[in-house]
Amino acid sequence: MAGHSQFKNIMHRKGRQDAVRSKLFSKLAREITVAAKTGMPDPNMNPRLRLAVNNAKAESMPKDNIDRAIKKALGGDTENYDEVRYEGYGPGGVAVIVEALTDNRNRTASNVRSYFTKAGGALGESGSVSFMFDRVGEIVYSAKAGDADKVMEAAIEAGADDVASDEDGHRITTAFGDIGEVSAALEGLLGPADSVKSVWRPQTGTPVDEEKAQTILKLIDSLDEDDDVQNVYANFEIDEATMAKLSAA
Repeated sequence: MAGHSQFKNIMHRKGRQDAVRSKLFSKLAREITVAAKTGMPDPNMNPRLRLAVNNAKAESMPKDNIDRAIKKALGGDTENYDEVRYEGYGPGGVAVIVEALTDNRNRTASNVRSYFTKAGGALGESGSVSFMFDRVGEIVYSAKAGDADKVMEAAIEAGADDVASDEDGHRITTAFGDIGEVSAALEGLLGPADSVKSVWRPQTGTPVDEEKAQTILKLIDSLDEDDDVQNVYANFEIDEATMAKLSAA
């Protein structure tokens, strides 16, 4: 396992998920509002909104919060958010992609650039690192969905490309353009997924030592803490011994 998923596991082990719950709900609400504003306010008629709502439910976001975010899109006074992608290199040559929803491009660009600079990295031009990633659909199920064989069979029937299963659950990968069709087929076979989203998957990993690992994790933490940043992807790899050490810290 590599990249941002490693960082999420470290966050989970340290119990940080509860501490950032309010910020997470805020980001989920922003995505719901943008999705509802750019399409129909009905999740059944708007695939992007349906995914946003399902992901919010998977994070136990209250229904009132979800409904409020959708209603906000229907009001004329809601902010106009731009979808922006930033690319750059972190410490140790790690490639990083940052996705943001912002109502002030100058503010967000300045903040993101400062995070990279403080970590000893550098923000690059559009396309400077994305060629090292594949844009794919990712559908996640918990271990409760069934064993690896059952999920593999369902994924093949639904037309997915790959499945990675471990004790925590199942991560199903599909072509970016097929995510809606495949997730709908899987829902019929396995029930609702824990999350359905498009992600940037690294083609190869960049190994980092303990010092660089600490710095890249701090960079990702800073980016995640920013209200405008929705997602962060990186191609770092940390060996098991270092992972265990960082998780216990």
